[in-house]
Formats: sequence, structure tokens, C-alpha cells
Amino acid sequence: MSNAELLSTLDMARFAGQGFLRLDAVVPEALNQQFLDDIGHVSENEIGSAIEHYGRIMSRSAIPVVGAGTPLTDAYPPDSALTRILELPKVAGAIESLVGGDCVLDHHFLHITFPPHLLEKPAPAQHNHQDSTVDPRQAFDVQIMYFPHAVTENMGGTRFIPGTHLRVVSEAAIARYQNVLGQQRIVCPAGTLLFVHHGIWHGGGANRSDRMRYMFKMRLAPQRPQQRLWDTSDLDTQTPQRPIFWLSESVREDDVATHLTRNLPWHEQDTGRLEHLNAIRFWRYLTGDEKFDADYWLTRVENEPQ
Repeated sequence: MSNAELLSTLDMARFAGQGFLRLDAVVPEALNQQFLDDIGHVSENEIGSAIEHYGRIMSRSAIPVVGAGTPLTDAYPPDSALTRILELPKVAGAIESLVGGDCVLDHHFLHITFPPHLLEKPAPAQHNHQDSTVDPRQAFDVQIMYFPHAVTENMGGTRFIPGTHLRVVSEAAIARYQNVLGQQRIVCPAGTLLFVHHGIWHGGGANRSDRMRYMFKMRLAPQRPQQRLWDTSDLDTQTPQRPIFWLSESVREDDVATHLTRNLPWHEQDTGRLEHLNAIRFWRYLTGDEKFDADYWLTRVENEPQ
């Protein structure tokens, strides 16, 4: 991935703190159209039913069947839209920075959310969940959600709750939590990619429009320690500990420590601080620096004088 535009340290700090990276309209329109052609998209007035359309796409689309654990570089035909998208400099750079250029494809799937008139009864929004089983690793997979066309508000794009990626739960154990404070819903231009940590809480929205909504998801797994894979030229290894309560001046908004200790809307008054500890531990994993701390949060609970 020699043309890859690697992420910066602050990009990685934002990802560490909130669990996602969003690249709006990064895929050119010609590639979006090629992808739609590859999957066999047709206009809504040519579709008899949702089952019929999904069946046709599953059997005839150019998306290949790929075994779990296949190197990403071998997963798709060279001239396919997916290969060309993955080779875009910003996309290749994000992949290399997060999971390494030698990552493997865990799985992929084309999600289609149909408008009410193509269904026997309107489909509800999907419940909130973490994907797959309980996964307590520090190592992490990345899921790429690709939106090949514009997603409007009433199309019910994917929703997710920033900062939930390090609070591990058992998949649908959070299904009863709806409309969590601070959640974001994808409303975006065509060609937008959302990169998320595998643990982020998310769910598909209900489509109330008259158009189909497509989202193609790829889950990528690392094959090396995810340490300092980004452009570390701006990584400051000197981390003086800031005061946390009696402050003479406001904290910097664009700073590694600030991104790791930002209070998010869903955080509880006190126990939300546990997410600061989780994010700092995650940053230690990403940098390989076991002595790193932000605002003394981990040091004060690790302090065991001998």
C-alpha cells in the first residue's frame, strides 16, 4: 500500500477515544456506480419483492464468496470496484494505520434495507448490539461500512454510539437500550466510509423512504500487533500530567489526553470515568508505551508503593 495516506496521531487518538473514523464522500461517484452495477442494483419499480431482489443479488452479483481469513489483498478481483476502493490512498492509509496492510478479511456482507412498499409489513429498526460474541481482546478488528449512495434522514442509516467500543457486553444484551444519549445516525453523501472498532454499539435504522438503502460491510482482522502503524512523526512521547480539577486555564481541545478523557453524553456522572481508564489502556496498547498516562488516571489506581 505504497500510496497509502496514513492517519495522524490525533486521528488515532480520536479513534481510541470514540471508536470510529468517518471519511465522507471519499469514494468517487464513478466507483460508487461501478459497485452498484457489480451487485446488480435495479430501480425500485423493477422489483417485485424484497425476497426476490435479495435472492437475485446473492446469486448473480460480482461480490465473490471469500473464505474467512483470506488476506485482504487476495479477497477481490483486481478490477473490481471493491479492490479499487480499498486502493484509494485515504482508505488504504486508514486500513494500514488501524489493522496493518497484511490484514485478513473475516467476513463481508451486503446489507439491504427495503422501503415499506416492498415489504409485507414495515420493518422495525434493528436493536442496538455489539457484533459477534463477547470479545475482550485489546487487539481489535475493524469494520468498514460503505455507503455507495447518499443516505437521507428518512432512509434510517446505521446508528452508533461513540465511545462504547471498550465497554464489552454480550452482543444483544444492550438491545433494551434505545436512543442512547450522544448516538449518531449516518446521514451522508454517496461514497462515505465509516470505520468502526468491532466493539462499538450500533444498529440499523428503519427505512421510511421509498428507496432501498445499501450498506456493504467488511470486517478486517490484524495479523500483527497494532502498535504505531500510523504516521507517528507527530507522536509526542513526553506526557506531562495535567491537573484535573483546579485549573488555571482550559484544556486543549485537540490533544491526545483530551481525546482519551473526553466526557461523552452517555457517560454516567462518576462511573463514566471508567471509560477514561479503558481509553488510556487502549492507547498504551496502540503505542506500546506501558507507562503512558493521561491526567494521572491510571497512575493513581496503579500506585502500589513497595
